[in-house]
Amino acid sequence: MSAASGDVPVRLTARQVARRRRRESWSRNWADFRSHRSGLVGLIILGFFVFLALAAPLITDPEGVTLSGATGGVLEPPSREFWLGTDDKGRSVLTLLIWGARVSLAVGLLATVISMVIGTLIGLLSGYFTGKTGALLFRFTEWFLVIPFLPLAIVLATILGPSLLTIALVIGVASWPGTALLIRAQTLSIKERAYLERARVLGAGRWHQISRHILPNVTPMVFANTTLTVSVAILSETTLSFLGLGDPTRISWGSMLDDAYSIGAITTGSWWYIIPPGVCVVLVVLSFTLVGHAIEDVLDPRLKGRR
Repeated sequence: MSAASGDVPVRLTARQVARRRRRESWSRNWADFRSHRSGLVGLIILGFFVFLALAAPLITDPEGVTLSGATGGVLEPPSREFWLGTDDKGRSVLTLLIWGARVSLAVGLLATVISMVIGTLIGLLSGYFTGKTGALLFRFTEWFLVIPFLPLAIVLATILGPSLLTIALVIGVASWPGTALLIRAQTLSIKERAYLERARVLGAGRWHQISRHILPNVTPMVFANTTLTVSVAILSETTLSFLGLGDPTRISWGSMLDDAYSIGAITTGSWWYIIPPGVCVVLVVLSFTLVGHAIEDVLDPRLKGRR
């Protein structure tokens, strides 16, 4: 409506403008993401496994993972009753796979959150602060970076004891240095930009500069790196469980591989016990990797047009 008609133009508040811009940004990013076929394939695969993990109590019997719920013979091959055969205790391998998805995904996501929080915090502080504080944090990150990941994770898991929380904590604590170095490099670049200098001149404090200017600019990089780190965390959980350092009371894909190796599933020809969990690990890691690369391409304008 024109001003001559007597209608007063509606003025949006700063918060409403910010929300509108945020919605437009999300819509634009989603449209860019949909143009990535590999990213969509990864998202579909990931959604399928997330659905299995969430719907496990609805599509399978929770007693099927217990010894008392075993209804089949020992290492029966696939059949109409047991689509993926049974394990050495007579339990359905398909049921174990579905319930194992809950543990593997949960541990992977929790470990990634821990890694991202520690890495982002240390990366921001080591990049923003100069002098002894920044140098000390940078050296601390380098010290953690040169320690071999697997031996460190094995030592921590052995000391803290086997449990799902321990495995997630161990993976998160052992895998944050790469994120910290990435965020530090971004912070050093952003700190030299003109708008941050204007904020300092106007009297903005350090916390205001970090939380309102630097953190929002590094968040897309953190988000893209998160999806790539999840795949590493899931592989690490599988490795630690395979080595017998996982929670013995919970079923995961790693513990299934460990049990299959312990009973000699390869030498006895029980392929249905060792191949399915291995394939599930590969598919989930691949899906997170595809989604992560697609998100990185969408959020980083330097990568657009290089597909």
